[in-house]
Amino acid sequence: MRSAEILEQLDAADEDYLFPDLGHVYHYAVDARLHAYRDPRRWALVVETVGYSPRAGNLVDVLHVFGDCLTSGEPGYENGDFHDRVDNWDEIEDCDEPEIYRGGPIVVRGEPITVAAEPGEDLVDVLRRLVPRHRGLLLADERELRHRIPPDVPEVLRLDHWHHPDPAEGQRPSESEAFRQIADVLATGDIRRYAPSLPPNTHWSRWPRSGSL
Repeated sequence: MRSAEILEQLDAADEDYLFPDLGHVYHYAVDARLHAYRDPRRWALVVETVGYSPRAGNLVDVLHVFGDCLTSGEPGYENGDFHDRVDNWDEIEDCDEPEIYRGGPIVVRGEPITVAAEPGEDLVDVLRRLVPRHRGLLLADERELRHRIPPDVPEVLRLDHWHHPDPAEGQRPSESEAFRQIADVLATGDIRRYAPSLPPNTHWSRWPRSGSL
């Protein structure tokens, strides 16, 4: 495999609006994580974007899946890559004022979580307080991560923070320092190829455009 081929797939996904957009106007950014997998014959990349979607009525972890060994589907995401995280949404959202916190614990994947928040606050602000203490419940488990990639391809790199390109500004993955280096890691197996000089920008505060529509 060559890094150019990896970047070509990511650029193609970007052109089809299937590359992760942390500033997506329909989702308020909450958290993100990146997983890189490879062995001498195969590569895969999974980028998680956790966001509050008023339209979906939930806190959703979207898995963007790429690679040359996908077990189903095409690069990008499909319906099975969307994972709702809040079990009791109808109890926490004010039925008279959508997007407003009604109060009470938030049940995430079966676990009730009490958040330091008052009824009447914007739901997005309350949901963002689940991070970092409860981010493990928001992000994907191994079963979800391996839904469309082989169970035996090793994970070689995991990033909680990186400098992500902004598709809305025309920044292509192949022009991104981070993804060029990640592609080199996937192509060579040398994790030293990931040596970023740019500061990370994956925190939700760096994406004020997210959720703006």
